[in-house]
Amino acid sequence: MTDLRESFAARVRSGPDGSIPGPDDALGPDRREAADVAHAAFAAPWRLHEVLDGFANRRSTEHQVELVTDAVPDLPALPVPEALFQALWSIIDGAGGDRSALEFTQATAALGGHLDPGFQAAQLAVSRDWPGVAEAAEQGWPEPFTLAQLAAAPSGSLAATFHHLIVENGFDLEVLDRDALSLRDLPAPLDYLNARILQVHDLWHLVGGYRTTGLHEIAISAFQLAQFGHAYSGFVLAVTLASASADPTRYMVLSGVIAAAWRHGRMTPPLLGVDWPALWDRPLEDVRRALGVEAFESPWPADLFERAA
Repeated sequence: MTDLRESFAARVRSGPDGSIPGPDDALGPDRREAADVAHAAFAAPWRLHEVLDGFANRRSTEHQVELVTDAVPDLPALPVPEALFQALWSIIDGAGGDRSALEFTQATAALGGHLDPGFQAAQLAVSRDWPGVAEAAEQGWPEPFTLAQLAAAPSGSLAATFHHLIVENGFDLEVLDRDALSLRDLPAPLDYLNARILQVHDLWHLVGGYRTTGLHEIAISAFQLAQFGHAYSGFVLAVTLASASADPTRYMVLSGVIAAAWRHGRMTPPLLGVDWPALWDRPLEDVRRALGVEAFESPWPADLFERAA
């Protein structure tokens, strides 16, 4: 296992077109592919479109993503500190234990603290160029939604459906406290992006057709990554695929749903800048039609993991 992890780490650092010490074939195709996704997530965010488009297109001859034609910057990969891999292995080794979804979220987000100091500048450049981001960020700091606002909407409306999702599941309107995370201190547009996704994550579940299950939480991370290059969502996919790559069946399931959701996010018009309060009173299906959103078609049952538990 130690040798495989060392080879995996080397591949993450070098990327799909680099050379690594040791026998690359020892990783096998799944681990190599998982390492390449981790490379884009941790060392080369400007390669996210390239790597994930290829990942998705390898899994579908019928629904190919149109490759981004803009030239990928010819930049050297950022260094990936050893501390990042130690934190990654810790998350993977704890998978399937007593760790809650919130603890997984916090541990995965904390990976950002182990990245090279140049990562934020690289992510900033990627975010500024991502389709739809600049226009959405011009709206300024997103004001939080309130349960009272949602509860006042008519039955059957988007807001009422959203209110039911939050209340019936005991969710918070924003899964993490944006002020505690000091998101206002991030450079623009990262301040807006990170606050906005806390605000709309569960709303995107509804509008995008993603269930609040384990499999679909992974899927919506791929959707979010495709929509605006969300760094945390990239971390989620990297952790998920690295962990699953030791089990061919699990990897087949997770890679398939990630590919489908990435494709879904790429083919859906940008949703970041949507004026949701203007749509609160409309039925969900009307909102989807107005925004040009088709519900996610999952290649596997949404509750697959819950059934197997």
